[in-house]
Amino acid sequence: MKTSSLVASSLVLFACGGSAPPAAAPAAAQTAAASPASPGTFAAQAQAGQELYAKNCAGCHGAHGNDGKAPPVVGLDKGALPLDPPPTAKFRKSQFKTVGDVADFVVKTMPPKAPGSLSADEYYAILAFDLQANGIDLGDKKLDGALAATLEIPRK
Repeated sequence: MKTSSLVASSLVLFACGGSAPPAAAPAAAQTAAASPASPGTFAAQAQAGQELYAKNCAGCHGAHGNDGKAPPVVGLDKGALPLDPPPTAKFRKSQFKTVGDVADFVVKTMPPKAPGSLSADEYYAILAFDLQANGIDLGDKKLDGALAATLEIPRK
């Protein structure tokens, strides 16, 4: 499977059906510039994202990304991260064609009690962890908005 297809399948961890109203994206999440302390590789991002996921995501999506009360974010073959919003989605109105589409939605709506509250580096670290949980490895690339926009989510 192509890296871009694999990467997209990992974004399922961000695909909550919408449990909070959209908020304006924070300035930190809108900038592509990395802070000096931000991880420089995908592996380092995923490592940093593991703790962030546990703190900000696992309470709804589950420790494994498919065992919580919120829609699963791991397992495209089991219906995670559908292209179209589910009929029951409260706030998601757009399709998830690329990893960037999912990232945009997550920044505006997650975590449900504090949407947009994380930095861009933190959102992409969580996304890297999610991708890795789905068996995706981007090697020496760093996941950011520009790369995410080019990664298509695979569909069967």
